[in-house]
Amino acid sequence: MFRFSDRNVFKMWGRTTGGLKRLLLTSTLFSLGIGSDEGALSVDPKGYIMYCPCMGRFGNQADHFLGALGFAKGLDRTLVLPPWIEYQPGERGSSMVPFDAYFNVSAVNHFHRAVTMELFVSQLSDTVWPVGKRISFCYTARRGETEQSCNAKEGNPFGPFWDTFNVSFDRSEMYGPLSYDVYHQNAGKAWNQKYPATQFPVLAFTGAPASFPVQQDNLNLQQFLVYNDGWKDRADRWIKSNLPRGPFVGIHLRNGVDWDRACEHVTSSNHLFSSPQCLGYKNEKGEIYIDLCKPAELTIIKQIKKAVKKVGAVSLFIASDNNYMTDILSKELRGMDVTLHHQPEVHPSAHLDLAVLSRSNFFIGNCISSFTAFVKRARDVDGLPSGFWGYPRPRRHHDEF
Repeated sequence: MFRFSDRNVFKMWGRTTGGLKRLLLTSTLFSLGIGSDEGALSVDPKGYIMYCPCMGRFGNQADHFLGALGFAKGLDRTLVLPPWIEYQPGERGSSMVPFDAYFNVSAVNHFHRAVTMELFVSQLSDTVWPVGKRISFCYTARRGETEQSCNAKEGNPFGPFWDTFNVSFDRSEMYGPLSYDVYHQNAGKAWNQKYPATQFPVLAFTGAPASFPVQQDNLNLQQFLVYNDGWKDRADRWIKSNLPRGPFVGIHLRNGVDWDRACEHVTSSNHLFSSPQCLGYKNEKGEIYIDLCKPAELTIIKQIKKAVKKVGAVSLFIASDNNYMTDILSKELRGMDVTLHHQPEVHPSAHLDLAVLSRSNFFIGNCISSFTAFVKRARDVDGLPSGFWGYPRPRRHHDEF
C-alpha cells in the first residue's frame, strides 16, 4: 500500500516531472482503489473551482482553504482540492503534497462536493478543461512578461504548482470587481451570471478565492477539515510513546527571527495576521499590543503554571519554530512535577505538532499566528479550552495618593 506519510515520497512528488510523475499519480490512485473504471468520476454540470494555494505556509493555506470551500458552496461548484505547498528547511523550491495525504476528503464532502486535484487531472481535465480552453482568473492583471495578463505561472510557487499538473493557460480573465463574500453581497449569483458553467466549466484562480485571515463566516467550516486516520493514529501513538499518562498542556512558541521582524508591525494597524481570533474582527475584544505577538518570558511562565494547575497536567508539549525554551522552563517548573516534551528539533513534522496540540487538555498559542489559529479552531470544534499568550491584557494598576 502506498504510504502518503512517507516524507521521501512527498519530496519526490514535488520534483518529478512528465511521465514519472504521471506514473506516480497512477500508481497512487490504483493503490487507493480509485483509479479503475468502477471509481470513475462523473462530470459536475455546475462546474468547478480550482486555485493555487500560493500564499504562505500551511497556516495561511488552511485559512484560504476554508474560504475557498465557502466560496465553492456559494457558487454551488465542485471544489478541486489543491495539494498543500510545503517548503523544506535548507532546500530550494517547494513540494506539492496531495490534500488527502493529511486530511479526509469524505469529511469535506459532508459539507460540499470536492475532489482532489490529482483525481480531477487524471479523470476529468481532458473532458471538462481541455488544452486550448484553460483560462486563469485574477482580480486584476499581475506583473509578468505578458501585459494585461494574470501571469498565473510567474514566480515560485505559482509556476511549480501548475507545472506539477502540466497546466498552462491559454488566456486570462480579470474578474474585478466581483467579490468572494458569498454571505453578504449575493456574490454567488453574480459570479454564476457572469461566468455560467456552460461557458466557464472551470474557474481556475491564480490565488485562493478567499481572504486572509479566514472570513468570520467561514470559521465553522473547520469541522470539515479533519485529519485522516493515518495522522490521527500517528498523533495518538506519539502521545502514548512519549508523554506520561495523564493530562498535558500544549503550547505553541512562535519566536523565530522572521517572527521578530513581523512583530515590529504590531503598532502599524488594528490587526496583524490572525489577531482577530482573540481581538475580534472589529477589535471588539481589544486592541493589538506587542505582548500578543512577542510575549515576555515571565508572561509565558506565568500562563504555563496557571494552565498546569488548572488541568492537573503531568507534562508539557512544546511546538516551536525556533526556541523551545526548555532550559528556562525546566528551571521554572521544577517544583511542579511536570515533564517537558517536543519533537526532535531537526525537521519536526508541523502536522504532528498540530495534531498533538489539538489533543492537549489545555492549549496556549500565539494570537497573531495562523498556525495557532488552526489549532484553536480545531479545538473549538471539539469543545476544548484554549488561551493566548498575553491575553487578556493585564490591567494597569495606578497608585493612589
